[in-house]
Amino acid sequence: MTAGGGRDLDGRVAVVTGAGSGIGAATAAVLAEGGAAVVCADRSGEDAAATANRILSAGGVAEARTLDVTRCDDVDELAEWSSATFGRLDAWVNVAGIMRAAKVVDLTEADLDAVMAVNFKGMVFGAQAAARRMVAGSGGAIVNVASAIIDGPQPRMAAYGASKAAVSHFSRTLALEVGRHRVRVNVVAPGWTRTAMTEAPFTNDGDVDEAAAAEAEATQARFTPMRRVAEPVDSANAVRWLVSDAAGFVTGQTIRPHGGITMPW
Repeated sequence: MTAGGGRDLDGRVAVVTGAGSGIGAATAAVLAEGGAAVVCADRSGEDAAATANRILSAGGVAEARTLDVTRCDDVDELAEWSSATFGRLDAWVNVAGIMRAAKVVDLTEADLDAVMAVNFKGMVFGAQAAARRMVAGSGGAIVNVASAIIDGPQPRMAAYGASKAAVSHFSRTLALEVGRHRVRVNVVAPGWTRTAMTEAPFTNDGDVDEAAAAEAEATQARFTPMRRVAEPVDSANAVRWLVSDAAGFVTGQTIRPHGGITMPW
């Protein structure tokens, strides 16, 4: 699944939120492939279990946990459980996220609250829980997933874009605060990625309008120098590098596995 291979994460323990699908599921699989024991956390316990079972079937080590990232106490309990179960916590990857599309003048308070609660507050809670244990232990790596939208606004995406910009700034601040404790904090900012979330605007009663989704994807690909959209594994591979020793002197950075879509050209 990965471009690299090898067992560069042997003996490590990683928690991945949003691991039930998309980038989260791919990240959990890629980290397990590298040798890490992975805690697959998701709001859907069924989806988390499905990801964990795929890892187990492939010979990896995984546990599934149901998690609502907007509940601070629950996130902290997951960090404590993971540390106690495996005896350590080396990596925490905040992938869980949602999207609400609306013009700024039509954006409802409910939608704004929902987006910020999951995309920003949920990331903060996870980073806090991980950082506390890593600082008290032997260090570790935190990776927060943002979006290519942090480099350029898009119509109808003000709430989503603002939440991801907040992820970027928060991550750099945390990197400053915990670097002396051998804790690294970085961001992965993917572009349009083929996931259920990007299919959502074209889904009605569970059925995807394949033609409309394909047209939207083709439009994104035309504006990408590499002329394709991302697959979840593209971001997962970036996460794997960031939590590995190969990135041992990398912190406070944003990695953009998006085919150059926001690059001036």
